[in-house]
Amino acid sequence: MAGGYGRSLPTYSSSLPGSNRKGSKRRSAGKSPPMFSWSWFVRPRTYLTLASVVFTFLFLFQGGFIVTSISKATRKNPGQNLSSILESQLRKKVFEGKRNGSSAHVGEAVVDITMKALYDRIAFDDRDGGAWKQGWDVRYDGPEWDEEKLKVFVVPHSHNDPGWIRTVEEYYQERTRHILDTVVASLLKDPRRKFIWEEMSYLERWWRDATPQSKEDLKRLVKSGQLEIVGGGWVMNDEANSHYFAIIEQMTAGNLWLLDNVGVAPKNSWAIDPFGHSPTMAYLLRRMGFHNMLIQRTHYEVKKELAWNKNLEFNWRQSWDFDNSTDIFCHMMPFYSYDIPHTCGPEPGVCCQFDYWRSPGRAGYCPWNKQPQTITDENVKERAELLLDQYRKKSVLYRSNTLLVPLGDDFRYIEMAEADLAYENYQKIFDYVNSHPNLKAELKFGTLEDYFSTLRQEATKKTTTKEFSNSPLSVPGFPSLAGDFFTYADIHQDYWSGYYVTRPFYKAVDRVLEQTLRAADTLFMLARAFHGNEIATLSGDVLERQRRNLALFQHHDGVTGTAKDHVVVDYANKMHDGIVELESLMAASVGEILGQKVRSTPHLFESVELRKSYDMLPVSKVVEIKNFKVQRVVFYNPLEETLQQVAMVMVDNPAVCVFDSLGKPVQSQLSPDWGAGITASFTSKNHRLHFPVTVSPLGLATYLITADTDNCDTASLSSVSVFNEPRDFMCPDPYLCTYHPGGHERVSISSSQQSLVFSTQTGLLMSHKSSNGNELPVEEEIAMYTSQGSGAYLFRPQGEAAPLVQSGGLVLVSKGPLVEEVHSVPKFNTLAPLVRSARLYAGKTIQAASAEFEYYVDFARNEFNDRELITRFKTDLNNKRIFYTDLNGFQTMRRETYSKIPLQGNYYPMPSLAFLQCPGGRRFSIHSRQALGVASLHKGELEIMLDRRLIHDDSRGLGQGIMDNRPSRVVFQLLVERNTSFSSPASDFHSKVPSLLSHLVNDQLNYPAHLFFDTPQPFTSIQATTLNNDMDTSFAPLRNSLPCDLHIVAMKTLRPSQASPGEDYTHGVLFHRRGVDSSYPMSDSITCSTMEKQGFDVFTLFSPQIDITKLRKSSLSFVHTDGREVTLQKDAAHRKLGLGGAFVGRSEGLLDLSPMELQAFKFKIKSVG
Repeated sequence: MAGGYGRSLPTYSSSLPGSNRKGSKRRSAGKSPPMFSWSWFVRPRTYLTLASVVFTFLFLFQGGFIVTSISKATRKNPGQNLSSILESQLRKKVFEGKRNGSSAHVGEAVVDITMKALYDRIAFDDRDGGAWKQGWDVRYDGPEWDEEKLKVFVVPHSHNDPGWIRTVEEYYQERTRHILDTVVASLLKDPRRKFIWEEMSYLERWWRDATPQSKEDLKRLVKSGQLEIVGGGWVMNDEANSHYFAIIEQMTAGNLWLLDNVGVAPKNSWAIDPFGHSPTMAYLLRRMGFHNMLIQRTHYEVKKELAWNKNLEFNWRQSWDFDNSTDIFCHMMPFYSYDIPHTCGPEPGVCCQFDYWRSPGRAGYCPWNKQPQTITDENVKERAELLLDQYRKKSVLYRSNTLLVPLGDDFRYIEMAEADLAYENYQKIFDYVNSHPNLKAELKFGTLEDYFSTLRQEATKKTTTKEFSNSPLSVPGFPSLAGDFFTYADIHQDYWSGYYVTRPFYKAVDRVLEQTLRAADTLFMLARAFHGNEIATLSGDVLERQRRNLALFQHHDGVTGTAKDHVVVDYANKMHDGIVELESLMAASVGEILGQKVRSTPHLFESVELRKSYDMLPVSKVVEIKNFKVQRVVFYNPLEETLQQVAMVMVDNPAVCVFDSLGKPVQSQLSPDWGAGITASFTSKNHRLHFPVTVSPLGLATYLITADTDNCDTASLSSVSVFNEPRDFMCPDPYLCTYHPGGHERVSISSSQQSLVFSTQTGLLMSHKSSNGNELPVEEEIAMYTSQGSGAYLFRPQGEAAPLVQSGGLVLVSKGPLVEEVHSVPKFNTLAPLVRSARLYAGKTIQAASAEFEYYVDFARNEFNDRELITRFKTDLNNKRIFYTDLNGFQTMRRETYSKIPLQGNYYPMPSLAFLQCPGGRRFSIHSRQALGVASLHKGELEIMLDRRLIHDDSRGLGQGIMDNRPSRVVFQLLVERNTSFSSPASDFHSKVPSLLSHLVNDQLNYPAHLFFDTPQPFTSIQATTLNNDMDTSFAPLRNSLPCDLHIVAMKTLRPSQASPGEDYTHGVLFHRRGVDSSYPMSDSITCSTMEKQGFDVFTLFSPQIDITKLRKSSLSFVHTDGREVTLQKDAAHRKLGLGGAFVGRSEGLLDLSPMELQAFKFKIKSVG
């Protein structure tokens, strides 16, 4: 998204909001630099070097190791200083620990630039830089190119949003199909012409319509290098809200289509429009086989600082990477936008004169009052020198003599006339410059591959020293950088933190589609693996179709919520239909796996959730307790750990019993269904039936629900306490309600692991107490911002959020043996925007370790216009306004609240987790099942935005406010932990990682069990039901639970194209070894082992009925294959014992994976029988 064709051009005024302000290396005379030169002692590398010295002595002092190492090193390198020796020894030791898999420690990378150091130094004073509004007056001397001429690659491109102002299909029909036709025809005219293309969603759509000749032409252009596919994802995904699973899926969908149809795999990434950039994306690209990447939208003050020091190109390293193996070379564009006025150089008024489609009588104009001129013999000298001057000024912002100049904008080159204007006029300029050696420049059209390969050659030639790097993709002579680029600001301290929360209903639907696709992928694969490859009732086409629907919504105007209303409806309908279709596929898979021993009784499974419309919350189907029927409920556990939790099913009658599949009674509890409204009146006549379940990893388990019988344990009724009841409140039958008219200020709920205290006047949380007696004050607030110009992208509050809740709201407390709950209908000084339920579950389980907070939010009222709703938790933890948020559900990033940055700039994306802690180690975490925005504006506080309703457009091209709010459920898991050991170096300067318990809580929240109803069967007795069962009742496909820090990100059946030539791999699996803070222990009641203690052999993944016979490492997208094939050999005698065979050379299958890393495998299986 930018201000260009397809989007309204920015309106320029004296403040020049569309004009740039960024920097260069050459200072203008008499102009002060952006900041003074800091001494050696405050450089980020210095901090890390000094820290390395300390940590080396603390942790590596083993029998003279240091002294011996120093002695040897100084003999070999007499000039080497002590700190560099110690640093290298530390890194060597850590690298060896990672390499042999013995280390579970998640540490810090040693880098030249950290984003924390940049933010500490930058003044964020928004100075006016002149023609380059966000920079300075860039100059150059001239002799810079005496020894080596400037090499300029002009890269034509067209940015095509798969949905924004129009739907993806509307854009395709009106614009994109013509653009691709134009590109192919134009490139065929002249082999010197080049072009790059990014979005595979559009290329696939064009491919369906293209003639055979057009397809062959495109393939030939790609093969010749005239046309480069960059990125090659289904879309150019958002990097703030998207989960890493969804990013991998969208990249895989696009890259595999490209490989299938065009026969290439991209090497260079192009991300010019996401609103901020995540290091997760850099890591995923690196592990997918990419070599280089380009980004654009970063804070203008960050660009200015990097440009001043010629650091706009860097080796982007993960902050936890000890051995530099994650480095990927990154180019950051320096100016305001990616349109033509802001890409040739620092002066947009000059660059716009070379956007030839803005020529008089054409499609646009230049708002700087100087229009493009067609190149002629008479003006070519003046025009060429003017443009070359901009190229030179831009080049001094970078370290090399190789320069990248994009040439394009949104939906450009629709007509052949536009393409010809650009190519012909630029070629004349190129010819002139190239024919005049005195200009010391070579200009040509190019692609990203042309640029990056030339730059790498130049860097290799100039490098004289060997740099420490374990990454062959690092470019020598360029700095390393760790950190992220959030929160993005483009001009005048306008921070793009609003889109973290915009349209939260659809952000939640995105996560449901994601976890349903993951579960369906796995269940479908298991059904085929255990019951043969030919299953008539199942079709993998459903998976591919819905993978593309999930991929489409990851577009940076999709999951962000920043599209027109009708476009959002288009996205939402696709996601809704996808969820319904995937749930049907899963139900069919359950039927195939459990099978039917007798075909006389039909079994048709269906999902327990009923989804009526794209814009409505799902409702749970209700078990009807009547007519002597038994209702089988099948649970599917999508996680790699055994699932033990209290489940909930809706029933219409309280006289109900629960049995397991063997006919054993199961303890159960009934609680009132308080309904989903925001009023105090009770309307639902159904009941919530709670009972404990246990389900094998990736397995199925069956439970039976019947009417009350003589030999069962009838479900117990919850006790209900009522505070501040309104006149129209009626106690639901058959529950006994106790009324408390006054005198009670507090009420608590508890479990064996914790208790929560609430105010009886507001229903809001007051404190948390652990089972060991440690108490943490936690004050819950509901508050609202009043905005001044907030829109879909921007957050512009008028001061801080004001608390809303008054005393006197209805508070309902229900308690039973399995669940205790506080349901609060707060009293507001406005119309009620929400109700909140807080729950604690019984047991010694992962579920019971955290507190569940569910907010039912209804912000779809005009009374909330230009308001933004938050929930805030205030603790006594002295976090010094430092907190931590996750990035894409993959890693965590340190955040600091800066007084020099406005409130909205201190908001950050929270895809699934935020936490804060005090120096003593007490930690307060909030886990979320959808993407939102979070801040810690004051000591000990975390606030999370729940919804926003905005009348006005924020002048970023959308042209509307956000008024299509939908009632939504926002669910958090709150976790309070205390560390018990100091197992790793800790500092407020470093990012921290979640505990093992935190990871497991997050897994159960974001990958919940899926429930399916069987067709109700006649019931005479539980004995008859279990003895005459005509189906299997359980399924356990894995040999054991995996180590608790090892997560199966995806498991799927591979398409034929995902196997390299000559291979016959049929399946794929993707593992993630989580980074764990081991100073926060698991509860003694929860059995859990880790990779460090247990290890894992991939050959032992499945139960003895299935053998993995071949195994090979792969890129994350399954496009590239790494390493040699590993083949399993079995001992036949051992197989006869039913143990699946003994492994010969088992170490070959051992998973050697460092903390934080991902690894994919392709494999082939066979049934042992």
